Amino acid sequence: MTRPTFSRRAHLQQLALGAGLAATGLLPARLALAAQAENNPSEQRLVVVLLRGALDGLSAVPALGDPAWAALRGGAETPTALPLDSTFGMHPGLAHLHRWYLNKELAVVHAVASPYRERSHFDAQQLLESGGERPFVLSTGWLARALQASQHSAVAMTPAMPLALRGADRANTWTPSRRPNKSQDTLDRIAAMYADDVPLASALAQAMEQQDKSMGPEASTGAGLTVLAKQAGAFLSAPRGPRVAWLEVGGWDTHSQQSARLGRMLPALDEALAGLRESLSVHWATTTVLVMTEFGRSASMNGSQGTDHGTAGAAFVAGGQVAGGQVLTDWPGLGRHQLLDGRDLRPTRDIRALIMPIVQRQFQLSTGVMSAVLPGASQPLGNLWRV
Repeated sequence: MTRPTFSRRAHLQQLALGAGLAATGLLPARLALAAQAENNPSEQRLVVVLLRGALDGLSAVPALGDPAWAALRGGAETPTALPLDSTFGMHPGLAHLHRWYLNKELAVVHAVASPYRERSHFDAQQLLESGGERPFVLSTGWLARALQASQHSAVAMTPAMPLALRGADRANTWTPSRRPNKSQDTLDRIAAMYADDVPLASALAQAMEQQDKSMGPEASTGAGLTVLAKQAGAFLSAPRGPRVAWLEVGGWDTHSQQSARLGRMLPALDEALAGLRESLSVHWATTTVLVMTEFGRSASMNGSQGTDHGTAGAAFVAGGQVAGGQVLTDWPGLGRHQLLDGRDLRPTRDIRALIMPIVQRQFQLSTGVMSAVLPGASQPLGNLWRV
């Protein structure tokens, strides 16, 4: 069977670039998949988003109804949290996610953590991506092992292959290509040449904007993240494209000025996820999106108005088949004697118990295979899907 390929022409049409731009070297993106995915019989789609640096789950999903909240975070957190239920709210920067929650297409899993109990980003991310019980016991990723067992394909919207996908034959990476920068004089000359041709002038302006967003300093956290998310949705929507995508966002290590930083980063994440949904279009109905981070942060703010490395945090699961509109948690409380080591939100769920039903739904793997994908994981979290 002939292996299908993505059409470069179709990709450029997606970006609305005129053919006349090819000579300028300004086309902002080019497919970097070494081997393209074959047609996948499954219509289920999966997007995993890793927030590198440890998102503060108590800021993203504050426990406003906890009796200890006011003393712990009162005044440090925004009072305008969007309501979820009698105990929890959602950061106002997550307006799209909040709307999904109200529409019962997003569930929050709180007080969740991996088996890791130290506070090293490097070790915690290795464990989260490998899916093991201790750091560096496994050298391949849980998502890669699931892909190998099912012969599905995946694309990571990253320059290098993330550990979660290492070991999968049909996993590839994609990022916008970086072409040599043109001098401003050259760009001005080209713009002047196209000035009287409205379609070409418009295409040039759009190409420049896309290039700035995809390759600029905020490529991984700002508008560039939305570009990557929309492209991931386009890949997953292609009839013969992959059915699994990986996205990641750095910068969540908020040791100082956390409120201001999250005030920028959470809306950027929210917009990117909304862009992903828009790009998926009708395929949202068969898509699951998992947003996770390596660990939570300290329950109390530090002297720099930030938080330090912690333990339990929050994860999000969204999609057309998710039993949303609920916060899934065995809430441990925020009282001083309820906190882990007197400083962290105590974990009550293993995040692998959340990953497990998502993997089972996506890949339809047997119990025996699942034990190799997530060795030592507890029973899968229930009540995650609509009946």
